Amino acid sequence: MISSKEFNTRLIKEKAKDLGFFFTGISKADFLEEEATQLESWLKANNHGEMTYMENHFDKRLDPRVLVPGAKSVVSLLLNYYPEKSNQPEGAPKISKYAYGKDYHFVIKDKLKSLLQYIQKEIGEVDGRVFVDSAPVMDKAWAKKSGLGWMGKNANIINPKHGSFFFIAELIVDLELAVDGPIKDYCGTCTKCIDACPTDAIIEPYKVDGSKCISYLTIELKNQIPNEFKGKMDNWMFGCDVCQDVCPWNRFSKPHSQPEFNPHDHLLNMSKSDWEEMSHELFQEVFRKSAVKRTKYAGLQRNIKFITS
Repeated sequence: MISSKEFNTRLIKEKAKDLGFFFTGISKADFLEEEATQLESWLKANNHGEMTYMENHFDKRLDPRVLVPGAKSVVSLLLNYYPEKSNQPEGAPKISKYAYGKDYHFVIKDKLKSLLQYIQKEIGEVDGRVFVDSAPVMDKAWAKKSGLGWMGKNANIINPKHGSFFFIAELIVDLELAVDGPIKDYCGTCTKCIDACPTDAIIEPYKVDGSKCISYLTIELKNQIPNEFKGKMDNWMFGCDVCQDVCPWNRFSKPHSQPEFNPHDHLLNMSKSDWEEMSHELFQEVFRKSAVKRTKYAGLQRNIKFITS
């Protein structure tokens, strides 16, 4: 006979699968000791650039029990976003695959709220909070701890069956569950991601200088992109997929089945001149509910000018 802890764990994982998450792992809500040292040295080296929010809530970032009082378990979940088609006209500015469709924050938050409601209905009085890349939660650390994948040399979580084109989300609850353990690192001697990075942002295996990353330069950076990156952006106008595209493990990536993540009809058909001449109205239409709205029309125009001029 299985324990209530194991029964509840199975119940949650089965419901998560029904909601479209392809992998769910569980960790004990505890202090992230190893990550505390790594985060401190990463911040001291200014590898976060202008992302000053990374310096805030240090205690909450490292201990979910501070973030969610009474927390006992961290439920980590993966949702696939790998698109069926990603080819854009030759020479056209490129956009990261994760931003093709509807903003993932909304899509995943709805799923997580459904999961929490289901837990409360089936298990009882369970308190918890849902997180999608919008609070001081070290999602990759929890994904690694709970066996969803290993941390690749490009600092992305890699799942041996699905590669790395997925979103990571968490549900932190005051319910004790059966925990999963980490899996082995299968990067081996491969350095494809390090060799391919256009801006040399992967400064050593498993360590990324965020201030050099194309995703940072095109999304997080609010000032002008430094001239030292001229000719090194590999035509990316929003985000970057280079280190994932070259990763051998992504040969296992399969197209998602999430209609909300499908691109707008115009998105993959726009030429270089279409992007350069894009009006504010077209921007609003194409990216109406997209994560690209984070950079705003002016920010995207800045990026396009930088990579095309």
